[in-house]
Amino acid sequence: MHEWALAEGVISTASRVAAEEGLEEITEIVVMVGELQQVDREALLFALEQQRTPNMMKTRFRIDPIPARMRCRVCGEEWNFKREALDNDEAEAVHFLPEIAHAFIECPNCGSPDFEVTEGRGIWLASVRGVRMAG
Repeated sequence: MHEWALAEGVISTASRVAAEEGLEEITEIVVMVGELQQVDREALLFALEQQRTPNMMKTRFRIDPIPARMRCRVCGEEWNFKREALDNDEAEAVHFLPEIAHAFIECPNCGSPDFEVTEGRGIWLASVRGVRMAG
């Protein structure tokens, strides 16, 4: 389950940020997840909750999706990715190897498979909020 590894990275990075910022307790962690990552939100949330550190016992985890957007290199059309347009095998292939999307997705305007993903990839820590140490 790659959500567990993603959660490990989030927890580790949030802990480092908290130490650098002098946060005694972390109250909120916001994670941005690109739609093309096809992360199971509930599995990621579970993994984050299971890996809490002592200064995260009251942390609220927020996972915000970033919709995928494409732009055709031929005609310039921009469109939102629709996962429903892919069957399960295609969606699974795109999940594990996003670069293969060109084999399954085409421009809705001109039909070209030559497009770029402009948004909706990656996962990152957007913010860490907490209570500063006294002193």
